Amino acid sequence: MKKFVTTLVLAGLAGSVMAQQALKPEEMIKYRKAGYNFMAWNMGKIKANLEGTYNKDQVVAAANVIAATANSGMGALFGPGTDKEVGGQTTRVKPEFFKEPDKVKELAMAYIKETNELQKVAATGDAAAVKVQFGKTGESCKACHDKFRKD
Repeated sequence: MKKFVTTLVLAGLAGSVMAQQALKPEEMIKYRKAGYNFMAWNMGKIKANLEGTYNKDQVVAAANVIAATANSGMGALFGPGTDKEVGGQTTRVKPEFFKEPDKVKELAMAYIKETNELQKVAATGDAAAVKVQFGKTGESCKACHDKFRKD
């Protein structure tokens, strides 16, 4: 029985990997745009809380989504053929993004670090601390935009 369960688990994992590899470039662009838009929407929710009536639960929920999305492995969605419009999906990624993987990794890791910290700070309920960390998170996001995003 254990062997059967192990086989099923391994088959499921292999299927997940194969499904990931089967994405077309236009699907990768579509999914990464959706992820970034979802993070932006949640950043907007935090900003609205910081500028208006602060609701800890809303801020925590938004910070959790941002950190989870940032940590989800979205880098896999920048595969070959995603550097230009394909299948009706446009991209604002500059060609340099694909030529400077070390810089991309540096900026991505900095963003992930800041989103994880935002999640931790949000859980405290300290609006002033969230405001500071929200700024750091936004700056780390902007750093990648400044370097690798077309306007």
